[in-house]
Amino acid sequence: MYEGVVQDLIDELGRLPGVGPKSAQRIAFHLLQAEPVDVRRLADVLMEVKAKVRFCSVCFNVSEDEQCRICRDPRREPAVLCVVEEYKDVVAIERTREFRGRYHVLGGAISPIDGIGPDQLRIKELMPRLNDGVVTEVILATDPNLEGEATATYLTRLLSPMGLQVTRLASGLPVGGDLEYADEVTLGRAFVGRRAAE
Repeated sequence: MYEGVVQDLIDELGRLPGVGPKSAQRIAFHLLQAEPVDVRRLADVLMEVKAKVRFCSVCFNVSEDEQCRICRDPRREPAVLCVVEEYKDVVAIERTREFRGRYHVLGGAISPIDGIGPDQLRIKELMPRLNDGVVTEVILATDPNLEGEATATYLTRLLSPMGLQVTRLASGLPVGGDLEYADEVTLGRAFVGRRAAE
C-alpha cells in the first residue's frame, strides 16, 4: 500500500476494465515518471472525450455528432441491420469491410447473474427501427458465449413474428486452428454451419 494520492491513483486505475492491481501500479508509476506535458495531454484528452462524445441518436454507437458517421452515410444498405452488444463490436465488424448495412448497439447482453435483463438493454429503441418496413434482415452479432446466446435467443423470439429475416453470424473453427484443440461447442457449431466446398 502506498500513501495518499499515489494510492488513490492506483485505486482509480484499478477500477478500469481489464486493469488488475499490478497493471494499475505499473501505469501509476509510469505516469509519475512521465513529463508533466505528457500527463497533461492525457488528462486533456480524457476531459475532451467526456465533454464531446455521446451516443448516436439512431444506433447508439459512439459519436461526436447527433448521428454517427455510419448512420449519416447514404451509401449504407438500410434494409440490413446488424445488432451488436457493444460499440467495440461495430469497429471489429467494420474492420472486415464485409458489411455495408447499418447497426444497432444494445449496450450489453442479457445476464441474469449480473442483474441485466432485456429492459436494461436498448431493445425498446430497436423496435421502432424495425416497424417502418425498411429493414428486411436483422443480423444478430452477439458474442458466442452464454450471455450472447441468451440475448440472441430472446431477440429471435421477439423478432420472428414480425416477418423479418433474422440471421445469426456463423461460428465454428478458426482459420489455422487444430481440430483436436477445439471445444465441443465450437466443433458442433462448425458441423451445423458447414457449407459446400468451393
